[in-house]
Amino acid sequence: MKFIIIGLGHFGSSLGQNLTIMGHEVIGVDNNMVNVEDNKGLMTHTICLNASDSQAVSSLPINDADAVIVCIGLNEGANLLATANMKLMKAKHLICRAISPLHRTVLEAMQVDEIVYLEEETAHRWAKKLNMKSAIDVHEIAGDFNIVEVTVPKRFVGKTLQESQIRSNYNLLVLSTIKMIEQKNVIGITIKIKQIQEMASAITILDENDIMILYGKIKDFESFLKDI
Repeated sequence: MKFIIIGLGHFGSSLGQNLTIMGHEVIGVDNNMVNVEDNKGLMTHTICLNASDSQAVSSLPINDADAVIVCIGLNEGANLLATANMKLMKAKHLICRAISPLHRTVLEAMQVDEIVYLEEETAHRWAKKLNMKSAIDVHEIAGDFNIVEVTVPKRFVGKTLQESQIRSNYNLLVLSTIKMIEQKNVIGITIKIKQIQEMASAITILDENDIMILYGKIKDFESFLKDI
């Protein structure tokens, strides 16, 4: 797929670099030459131009992009002008970062396809994670449905998923498991990284220190975590 990312701050540059690693074509755009140079070679192309300038952005292949992501995070005015230019150029799928509640309201009025509100989304995710004391991580899907990472409880160690009866007792679906693998980082320090396993099945064995990836409703997770 082809993406255009406008704004190469921490969020935009990280997003662009990860999409590039995944094999997508990414054009990174910023009006700061330092940011452009910092990302050179880490994305398919990096371009220095002012996305608030309608004439400047006319050179971008907006119609060829599967999605345009406006990641400008320090200047609401610049963000809105860049967004307006992308709307005028009829971007196929427009995703914009919101900086404040009012900014998000304006973006909604502009009818962008998707809005990313990092601060609110991160705070909401951390609130859920802290509320579930035994959870390692929480990812909201929609409504009450979440994906939660939990270390395999001692009572399930050595059992298969069928024997553990998590689905029937707690109405939670085990999607997969994760093993923690030791690996040295670039400066030689041993760290633990997550290594996800195959899709879980009835015969999947739950080993000690494994992490289960569970899918279900918050109320069912609360019931499950109380028993840990």
